[in-house]
Amino acid sequence: MDKKKVVAPLVCHGHSRPVVDLFYSPVTPDGFFLVSASKDSTPMLRNGQTGDWIGTFQGHKGAVWSCCLDKQAMRAASASADFSAKLWDALTGDELHSFEHKHIARACAFSEDTHLLLTGGMEKVLRIFDLNRPDASPREIEKSPGSVRTISWLHSDQTILGSCTDMGGVRLWDVRTGTIVRTLDTKASVTSAEVSQDGRYITTADGTSVKFWDANHFGLVKSYEMPCIIESASMEPKYGNKFIAGGEDMWVHMFDFHTGVEIGCNKGHHGPVHCVRFSPGGESYASGSEDGTIRIWQTAPLNNCEEETSGVAATHRPSFKDVDQVTHQIENVQIAEHDTNDVNYKPSSTQKESEAD
Repeated sequence: MDKKKVVAPLVCHGHSRPVVDLFYSPVTPDGFFLVSASKDSTPMLRNGQTGDWIGTFQGHKGAVWSCCLDKQAMRAASASADFSAKLWDALTGDELHSFEHKHIARACAFSEDTHLLLTGGMEKVLRIFDLNRPDASPREIEKSPGSVRTISWLHSDQTILGSCTDMGGVRLWDVRTGTIVRTLDTKASVTSAEVSQDGRYITTADGTSVKFWDANHFGLVKSYEMPCIIESASMEPKYGNKFIAGGEDMWVHMFDFHTGVEIGCNKGHHGPVHCVRFSPGGESYASGSEDGTIRIWQTAPLNNCEEETSGVAATHRPSFKDVDQVTHQIENVQIAEHDTNDVNYKPSSTQKESEAD
């Protein structure tokens, strides 16, 4: 009996600790990019299509819990257990600014116009930093009832949504008044909240449930029970007809959005899946795991729950600025056609491995 051929994912090595957050940039003139956050304290930037390593942002002294890119993929931001959020130049890897906090920073998000950076964490305070005046004091809005786990902007930066690590629900703040105006109720704490690319839906993961909410009227559109505790979910951005979810069973599941029927799943990770995200065009999606790897999967029809064959990230990529080779410095690390699977690659020994939940 012939075994069905299964397309192997691109396996992106480099992190030495669990990968806890992923973020894709929109498509830019240079392509699209993927940034990852890890407990090893070093966010990494990759080619979003091939998974090739571009550079490592070095400077944090504790686990990095959240990461994001602005719309042009010119700047990155990260939130860390070292009580700071940092702003980075995504072309050079240079640290542009460090925003100090009084406790663990757990989440960060650029505003749609890219002029503001939103942060939240264990202080239960949401802060808005003006990136045009990074040394100015941030605006603090109404305190969150719990430790902040996830944050996002919506409604053209007029609304903020956030979830807490220690209670259920998603809360929505009016940016103009700084007050909570709505709560989307869930039984378990929300570990993932994503605004769809077209702005129509909010996708949340809480416990064994994935829910879809109307992003304008905030009604519950659909709710599906999952086969295990889910940590992250993401909607396909182009057609909106499917979604992916990953969690404790180490698989990446794909479901039909309209019916909730599982239409495929991918095995390969060797630990719980902490984060999943679709690429901006929906042609692929990425997953990050306790095993320290990122896997990029094709969205083509899946063979249900079949084992993967071996696969690694492509070892070549278009140059970052359409030249034969790009070499630049990120904290004394040369960046030039770096092999993401180089067994000799290790994070700096000076990186602090502290972490905190």
